[in-house]
Amino acid sequence: MIKSIIFDLDGTLIDSMKIWYRIDRQFLIENGIENPPREISERMKKLTIDESSELFISEFNLDCTKEYVIRRIEELVRMEYEEKIPLKPHAVDILDFLDCRNIPYCIATATYKSLATAVLRRCGIVDRFAFMLTDEDYPRGKNFPDIFMGACERFGTQPAETLIVEDSLHSIETAKNAGFPVAAVYDESAEQDIERIKLLADYYFNSVYEIKDLIK
Repeated sequence: MIKSIIFDLDGTLIDSMKIWYRIDRQFLIENGIENPPREISERMKKLTIDESSELFISEFNLDCTKEYVIRRIEELVRMEYEEKIPLKPHAVDILDFLDCRNIPYCIATATYKSLATAVLRRCGIVDRFAFMLTDEDYPRGKNFPDIFMGACERFGTQPAETLIVEDSLHSIETAKNAGFPVAAVYDESAEQDIERIKLLADYYFNSVYEIKDLIK
């Protein structure tokens, strides 16, 4: 019995992952790294905002502070969230479905809270979520289950009855290890992990709307 749902944001509800791949490279280029490694964004997406900024500085010997990296990347990506990034297909449809069945849902994301709020407000759904949790609330990120357990506490539900909807392998691994049922949703950014994701997740869907089939 699913009593509540925790949605990831980037790559699950909004089509934004390709933006981050471009922004990571753009930031490094403007800071003197002419040919950023192709795999840099794959490494970054598993890290918290603090961890990724520290990695930029240490690995590329940047002459700047962690606070500058965090602020500058937020500046670079802000316009995309405020003006351009779309919802993924059927994102609104699944929220309508859950509302009709009185199943509460929230967002747990590694994205800057200001950016997540901006895109959801522009798309007209920011007030539909019971709450939003980010790395600002749980600094260890999704490599640890803190953020998922925190959502359960707020919902008053147990992990076994709280569905996690995710697209990234490392988040799926964390959720499964903590005892959550997981519905994985396809995103092209996770193409290289698809086989592993299919093995780990309880369910695998091409569209977020397909999770309606799990609701009794």
